[in-house]
Amino acid sequence: MRRLLWLLTLGALAVALTACPRKAEEEAATETAPAEETSLPGANVRVGLAFDAGGKFDRSFNQSAWEGAQRAAQELGVQIFDFEPADPSQVGQGIRTFAEEGFDLVIGVGFANEPAITATAKEFPNVKFAVIDAVPGEGQLPNALGVVFREHEGSFLVGYVAGKLSRTGVVGFIGGMDIPLIHKFEAGFRAGAEYAFQEDGIQGRVLVGYVGNTPAAWNDPAKAKEIASSQARQGADIIYAAAGGSGLGLIDFVKEEMCLREGGAVRFVREDRFADVPKYPAYEEKCGEGTTPLFFIGVDSNQNYLGDTDNDPTTLNHGLTSMVKRVDVAVYDTIKSVVDGTFQGGVKDLGLAEEGVGYALDEYNQALIPEEVKARLEELKQAIINGEIQVPETR
Repeated sequence: MRRLLWLLTLGALAVALTACPRKAEEEAATETAPAEETSLPGANVRVGLAFDAGGKFDRSFNQSAWEGAQRAAQELGVQIFDFEPADPSQVGQGIRTFAEEGFDLVIGVGFANEPAITATAKEFPNVKFAVIDAVPGEGQLPNALGVVFREHEGSFLVGYVAGKLSRTGVVGFIGGMDIPLIHKFEAGFRAGAEYAFQEDGIQGRVLVGYVGNTPAAWNDPAKAKEIASSQARQGADIIYAAAGGSGLGLIDFVKEEMCLREGGAVRFVREDRFADVPKYPAYEEKCGEGTTPLFFIGVDSNQNYLGDTDNDPTTLNHGLTSMVKRVDVAVYDTIKSVVDGTFQGGVKDLGLAEEGVGYALDEYNQALIPEEVKARLEELKQAIINGEIQVPETR
């Protein structure tokens, strides 16, 4: 079956589309879908996605949302249109145009879209709206849903992995924009790492850096790379980034540097947990005795595969794990609720108990995380779900 995915690129500014308010509808009318596709339940449902800064192919937050929408297009037959801002000043544009054209659902991907969603939802009560990572209208609008996540819970687990496997006892955190939402990632990661350090009797450290204070912080990989370099010089051998597209700078740094050499600020405080993991040729050539591998921890999407340097998952991979935030599932489920008529405004809060967050384990990192650590992670996960461990949300 041909995937029914209808794309609308609204352009750098919404002005062009505003000048032709029927454009999307007219384009849709010119398409002729195969009979088998028109039988899908969402064949007549139009969904508009307004993305956050960083772009829909940031390999992280925005891309996860896009993948959820693609799944809805394929499985439910809905028509997907999107607006992608050319720069942070354009975030929020496109939302009103979708509403004016009578779209069934408008999704703001990212908290920066919340003000525009809230204002437009009040003006267009017959259109359904949703925001990922924020709550429109304080949760009081019957036609607007806010989907939020308990990111600190998932970050605790990947922080525990970092604290348990760091050979130097120093781990790093790189945040994108310095805001309360990202402080949740930082707080959870720090708590998890310190929990692991305490278990092993290690006086560990968590280094923290932020890319910036404006939306541009989501798309500045050069700055994130600079922060990663600074943290590595201070001994951080495992670094977690919650920085959207900027996080790609961390990944580039780790793959380029590959390892840390003992000396100066870099001290080894425990045995090499990765000694038995086969190394790829370039690593063997550059590193060797007196070194330890560098790792990144991905965020939102499963980014483990990005650490595969030699296209061979059986050798050392620099992606230790990822804090998976199921934005894709949230987007898909929201679209499906419109298709099946169960959509409700308000707030949906997703954490470990709802499988809205977690950590990634796959062929790329299977050999990196020891079995006893995997078992302990499951125990900690259940303890958090049961309320036995209270993960902090603030610094």
